[in-house]
Amino acid sequence: MPLLRILGRKSTQVSNTTNAAEVDASKDTKRHQSLSNVTEEDTPSVYSREVTTTKDPSLNPGTLSFEEDAAGGMGRHLGVFSCTMLIVGRIIGTGIFSTPSSILSSVGSVGASLMLWVLGFLLSFCGLFVWLEYGTMFPRSGGEKVYLEAVYKRPKYLATVIFAVNAIVLGFTAAGCIVFANNILIAAGRVADRWVVRGIALGVICFVTILHGLTPKIGVFLMNALSVFKIVILLFVVISGWVVLSGKTHIKDPHTNFRDAFSGSSRSSNDYATATFKVLNAYAGWSNINYVMNNVKNPVRTLKIAGPLGLGICAVLYMLANVAYFAAATKDEIRKSGVTVAALFFKNVFGTKAEKALSVFVSLSALGNVITVTFAACRINQELAKEGVPLPFGNKFWASNWPTGKSPLPGLIIHLIPSIIIIIAPPPAIVYPFILDVEGYPQQIINLFIVVGLIWLRWKKPDAVRPFKVWTPFALFFLVAAVFLLVAPFLRPANRVGDTPPLPYYLYCLVGIGIMFLGVVYWAVWRIVLPSILGYKLVPEKDTLDDGTVVTVFSRKKI
Repeated sequence: MPLLRILGRKSTQVSNTTNAAEVDASKDTKRHQSLSNVTEEDTPSVYSREVTTTKDPSLNPGTLSFEEDAAGGMGRHLGVFSCTMLIVGRIIGTGIFSTPSSILSSVGSVGASLMLWVLGFLLSFCGLFVWLEYGTMFPRSGGEKVYLEAVYKRPKYLATVIFAVNAIVLGFTAAGCIVFANNILIAAGRVADRWVVRGIALGVICFVTILHGLTPKIGVFLMNALSVFKIVILLFVVISGWVVLSGKTHIKDPHTNFRDAFSGSSRSSNDYATATFKVLNAYAGWSNINYVMNNVKNPVRTLKIAGPLGLGICAVLYMLANVAYFAAATKDEIRKSGVTVAALFFKNVFGTKAEKALSVFVSLSALGNVITVTFAACRINQELAKEGVPLPFGNKFWASNWPTGKSPLPGLIIHLIPSIIIIIAPPPAIVYPFILDVEGYPQQIINLFIVVGLIWLRWKKPDAVRPFKVWTPFALFFLVAAVFLLVAPFLRPANRVGDTPPLPYYLYCLVGIGIMFLGVVYWAVWRIVLPSILGYKLVPEKDTLDDGTVVTVFSRKKI
């Protein structure tokens, strides 16, 4: 380590010629310069530092430094357990209890359906490793926002605004609220009337907004508790499935679906792409820690542990739960179950009363999912506002932790508005599968740019500090999958109508692309059109709010 020896000699010389204060300053400088040569195992002090940008400031994403970005709020309070539960609580929610029926309907066979769940697991792990490399390089809140800013610096703020429009417009938790409403009505023995479902769903999203906005500590506790509860429920489903497969229940032939399992499989690429979107949506949440890194203790170390652990727990439970479903019901029963496939499982195995009881459990699981998604989404909105993305009434308010000084209620309000619109506007019968499709397509576009950016960054900055480095074939596999998932949905499905009739099968793709294009238009108006017409240029400045949050604001300077 020649550099350390040189610095050591320099420090010794300084100690002989300077006072104690100057020696301390020299040591601090030496420690700061040597950060790039140590790993997180060498010293705990590295845990809360962004070593990558310390070595190469040109890699700094956005306008805020690492310290400025982490200022304000509750600080670092999430440990390994909370972060693992943050992933589990985000992944397990509506997907495994609701989407197996629509996935089976798309691909046509039990074998193909199970293979897609395995593929979703593999893709999710590859994606997790890509996000781990980024997350350990840039341990800041915001996830993809930060990584796009670190790679795509020109045109300035274009990547930020495109991501912002996508995150805000599609940043809703309507699906979880709708599943909660449907299952709670089943438990109560009530007909799922359209406006009753909407009313309950609205109550859920408003409750969660108040919970995280005004009582953040209770919100985190409830989030962890419901995540543990969901693991217990899925374990119960899995164990029940084993009992069914043993032949010791009243299910006549639990092995029927596993004989000639691939019979009836679809031959349409569109069917598999659409079903894969639903599977990936069910696994969505493996990147949840990346969105809240400013709240994580020892962020690099915690991310490395909690990420694979949380996704691994969910993947094992998912596969075994699917086997349990297929053991307890016929293909036709599962297809017709809609968004209540888990309730069908308990009805067939334990009877009608058990079906109603499970509906309560699924409702609580969906509630936990909404709480977890909202916790991360509001912090993404806050990060976007801190970066200076133009929002109505100015971005200072939306970036703040008003009114408690600890939780971003304004960011929660940004999340609340599209959720209310989605709950009220479209018919609930088609909104759930269409929402899954619309959310999935733009995310694949972002994933494509993230992986391409990773490869480009390795070529452009080969010496950058990477506390974790994904195996290149994993990144390439994830890249190929993203390309396939962007192209295949435009191919006509076998049934020629897709899974959201009467809507065209390709509509969700066009809606997703349109939302991304809207981001380009918004950026052009903000950065080019209005400054040119009104004769000013945007000058970024930093401001510190009363709660300690540092925010970028733009002033207009006349040309």
